[in-house]
Amino acid sequence: MNALKSLTLYKTGILLLVIFLLVLLIARNSQAVVRAFVAQETNWETADFKQTETEHFQIKYLQVDGDYVEVIGQTAEDAYVQVSDIFGSKPDYKTTIIIYPDSSSLAKSFGWDKDEKAMGVYWAGTIRLLSPQQWINGTTNWQQIFASEGPMYHEFAHLLVDDITKGNYSRWFTEGIAQHVEKKLTGFEFVEPSSEQSSGYYEFAVLNKNFDELDQQIAYWESLQVVEYLVDNYGEESLLDILNYLGEGNSMEDAVYKSLGIDYMMFESNFLQSL
Repeated sequence: MNALKSLTLYKTGILLLVIFLLVLLIARNSQAVVRAFVAQETNWETADFKQTETEHFQIKYLQVDGDYVEVIGQTAEDAYVQVSDIFGSKPDYKTTIIIYPDSSSLAKSFGWDKDEKAMGVYWAGTIRLLSPQQWINGTTNWQQIFASEGPMYHEFAHLLVDDITKGNYSRWFTEGIAQHVEKKLTGFEFVEPSSEQSSGYYEFAVLNKNFDELDQQIAYWESLQVVEYLVDNYGEESLLDILNYLGEGNSMEDAVYKSLGIDYMMFESNFLQSL
């Protein structure tokens, strides 16, 4: 009886150890686990899509968007080179791009409300684009417009932020960085909020906690201002340092302190005063 009891306890201990190791493995590789799950789900959802490849991208699309694929691929490759050069880092895998024919199908792929509008979205290693035919409106020089006003550079910047930080970043911070990269490479910038709108700015804690519930024009604009303030006063290398510290598992507060040598609250105070 004692031997049976000891064997049972031994097996229970082994099972608990295995569970503990699995939990630890998932925790340390949560980004990889999420990406693998999303990739599998996306493959099911786009099983009837056509597919082509460029050097660094796998592009999925429906026949209705076949005329746009070549230009999207060329723009993606240019984004790969230019954005990677800014970050000093390149993905070691082919990135999947999915082209959705309309806003409702793009929104559905995320479980959003069907009225949610976006030209592009990055999520878990995949870039999802709204078909250019939905927003370019038949302009003859649509190729140039897609490159200069489309979402490719912005979304690829999100991907590299996710890669470098291993998923350890705030929504407002990656939006600020993506806008900074987009502005630098294409000149595109969202309209500045009116004086009535911008009478009060958000504290970092508010941006961090409630970004998607805030006035989006102000939240996006302020996020860009933070990144540009950081670059203007400490150099673009400081931005990359923060990303690398985040990738090591540091909090944003610690990453800022280690990169800039000043307290996070002081950095926030100095930034808000600059506005």
